[in-house]
Amino acid sequence: MTSVSYGNNQKRDYYEVLGVPRQATKEEIRKAYRKLALKYHPDRNKELDASDKFKEISEAYAILSDDQKRAQYDQFGHAGISGRYTAEDIFGGINFEDILRGFGLGGGLGGFGSVFDFFTGRRGRSAPGRTTAIDLRYDMEITLKEAATGIEKEISLKRDEQCPHCEGKGAEPGTPLNTCTNCGGYGELRQVQQTMFGQVIRVGTCPTCQGRGQIAETLCSECKGKRTVKEKRSIRVQIPPGIESGSMLRLKGQGASHDGGRPGDLYVVVHIKADKTFQRVGDDLVIEVSITITQATLGSEIEVPTLMSQARLKIPAGTQPDTVLRLRGQGMPRTQWRGKGDLLVRINVQVPKKLSKRQRELLEQLSKELD
Repeated sequence: MTSVSYGNNQKRDYYEVLGVPRQATKEEIRKAYRKLALKYHPDRNKELDASDKFKEISEAYAILSDDQKRAQYDQFGHAGISGRYTAEDIFGGINFEDILRGFGLGGGLGGFGSVFDFFTGRRGRSAPGRTTAIDLRYDMEITLKEAATGIEKEISLKRDEQCPHCEGKGAEPGTPLNTCTNCGGYGELRQVQQTMFGQVIRVGTCPTCQGRGQIAETLCSECKGKRTVKEKRSIRVQIPPGIESGSMLRLKGQGASHDGGRPGDLYVVVHIKADKTFQRVGDDLVIEVSITITQATLGSEIEVPTLMSQARLKIPAGTQPDTVLRLRGQGMPRTQWRGKGDLLVRINVQVPKKLSKRQRELLEQLSKELD
């Protein structure tokens, strides 16, 4: 087995890795790589060392398929590659997805966004030109009665939307988008610095293309290259019955567009105004009702307000102050299951502050009887 030593690492000869002679043509190298990629691709081969072998053959192909890198490798071996190129430099110019597509391979690998990210370790990053959607929040106030019945509300907001004139490209229709020459279309700039601790790579957004990887030759006449335009929209929001204060409704695709990409979502936060009559406790409503001493003592039947109308409530004889009586099914609709909560009536017994002469005599007589 042939091996080339550099530093403290041992790497197999690239030609040996692919199983091709040193005078192999580009097409022979490509065919050899495709055959080995089919064998060791992690989506097909679940052996523990499959990923390492796939990276090894892919690195060999990336070097030998590039004329400049191959010439340096042929002259200096691995020493001509190590320290001179970063992983992004080695793998960035190869369209692995296109090479492997005939096998039904390509795309993401093991949680990485693309095959390129798999080689460079850039897990979860967006490719140039892809944009992040922007979610919006809208706070809405409704009454307790509206929360009980459910209601459709119309809201108005301004948001960034994909420019319809250029379809979010930023270029005047019919004019090209050119690859950014500053970053090579990656949308990022990488500075590699050699220190006593090894290589330090600084990554930053390309200032020329603002991370897009492309530059419009002629800016769109409507959005001036921003890819989005501000639009005022009216959106109808359906509030379900029984909703609680602080609940959040998600309207998919009704958010804003960033840099001409797909829109995010709109989150409507519902706040229920404090009611003068009722207090909400979960699915139940609480109300305070005042009655006289005689009603509390002798018992009575009174009319109490409900959220929608009125209801009759029987006051048992001997009802004490702060007694809570229940009217079933007169509360808020339950969102988790069918039915409604209850109306809880807290009894407040009124004690008269002023009495007529006759009333005092009667109460004094009652007091003697009770004693």
